[in-house]
Amino acid sequence: MKRKIKTMGTVLVSTAIMASMLAACGSDNNNNSNKSSNASANPGTEASSNTGTDAKTPDTSKKVQLTWYLLGDPAPDQEKVVAEWNKMLEKDLNTTVKLNFTTWTDWQTKYNLLLASGEKVDMIFASSWADFYKFANQGAFMPLNDLLPTYAPTTWSSVSEQDWKEATVNDKIYAVPATYPEYTPDGLVYRDDWRQELGLPEIKDVDSIEAYLEGVKKAKGITPINGKAYNEVFTMFKAFEGYQQIGGDSGVIVAKSYDTPRDIVAYPFTPEFEEWVKKMKTWSEKGFWKSDTLSDQKEAGDAIKTGQGAVYWRNAPGAGGFITGMEKSNPDIKLGYFPFSRFHNLTVPTLSVNNAMAIPKSAPNAERSLMVLDKLRSDPKYYDLMSYGLEGTDYSMDADGKHIVTPPAGVDAKDFKGYGIASWGYRVESMERVKQAGGWEGFDALLEEFKSQSKPNIFAQVIMDYAPVKSQQAAVNSVIQQYGMPLMMGLVPDVDKALATYRKQLEAAGVNDVLKYVQEQANKSFDAQGIK
Repeated sequence: MKRKIKTMGTVLVSTAIMASMLAACGSDNNNNSNKSSNASANPGTEASSNTGTDAKTPDTSKKVQLTWYLLGDPAPDQEKVVAEWNKMLEKDLNTTVKLNFTTWTDWQTKYNLLLASGEKVDMIFASSWADFYKFANQGAFMPLNDLLPTYAPTTWSSVSEQDWKEATVNDKIYAVPATYPEYTPDGLVYRDDWRQELGLPEIKDVDSIEAYLEGVKKAKGITPINGKAYNEVFTMFKAFEGYQQIGGDSGVIVAKSYDTPRDIVAYPFTPEFEEWVKKMKTWSEKGFWKSDTLSDQKEAGDAIKTGQGAVYWRNAPGAGGFITGMEKSNPDIKLGYFPFSRFHNLTVPTLSVNNAMAIPKSAPNAERSLMVLDKLRSDPKYYDLMSYGLEGTDYSMDADGKHIVTPPAGVDAKDFKGYGIASWGYRVESMERVKQAGGWEGFDALLEEFKSQSKPNIFAQVIMDYAPVKSQQAAVNSVIQQYGMPLMMGLVPDVDKALATYRKQLEAAGVNDVLKYVQEQANKSFDAQGIK
């Protein structure tokens, strides 16, 4: 899970890193049939020139200290946890690890410098949202094809073909992806107790959403989406139309559907957008949100807590956290959740390399790092320690012996600081002891729904740095903010005139240049992926 690095609302108006919290691909982790073929498919892939071995038999006769980097900040008792970890590692692998953290202050600059400076780093967190594909394409990471079968055999045999594919650039595997399925479709948290009380229809499409908003507006006299409402409207539009974002922040450029990935358009020029903004004009006039919603800094969820709101945008894991929090703070309020994935019965998981571990090309001990990672991903003693901290201090086990309890038994909640680090890079679903989405009972069923309709994320692998169209992209983002967002929210006096102005301004800003660039990059990626 990423920390607070991105928000969905800014994805169109900023080149900042994309939001949820919440990160490995939901592929079948038992699909091992391709492992030998995957290894032999790239016979020309070379191991690191500084490995000093032909990658045949692991040799731990020489004691080494590894240098690893994770994002964020260490936990309060991190030194004690690492000390215990190193005792285990020294006994089992004749190894210790110096675990470093970037901190959250200007983390991206520090991360980029670590890879650019040639500092001797043996393993580092890697992610698509931390420019994994760009760095891999530039040769910042070491290819792992020849090393994985020998030095991380359990990992090699358990990670799925699709996940290895997503960690591959130019036929070389450059990271070990986390094997923890994460589905983060956008959706709406809503007051289901009000829906039932007022006899409103079950939410299942845009029409029933409109009926719900109108019903609570009239009966309760409140603003249904009371606060920032752009996330609710924009993500609903994109999901309703089946549009797919390409390569992160591509502004108004989308693929028209999952099934036609090369049909790429600037959506403000589509008839679907015209129809949508006219509908949003009526929603705005009905008072579903306030006229100052674009400048409002309040979260719509806060209004739900006080009885002054009814709807809040959340992705699925975020919804789980919000709902469980409300169960504790406002037990009389009953909430429901409608994921927008139901519009097309399609869920595209986050990439497996949304969270991963990679080895920089300057690493002096690549083999030993892979051995440690393999141990960490497969041995419950290692996994529990580095994921949850010290038993008795940071957690205790519940009665079933399968899930952790925090604070641990006998520890006062007021004095409990908790343990949490950016362990996302090595998460493994089968090793997890934490209930999904903060313990939200409805999330397990929702997760099964997402898995049943899941298709691989073919769009986030498109590598784009926008350098050839940097000025045009900045200008387009400015136009989106000035003209597109008010139009999307129905905050314009005349929709037809506002739409004509928006399109004219986008063309003047260079949207066609951005569209051409995205199309070219997408075609290259789809060609490499074998996608028609």
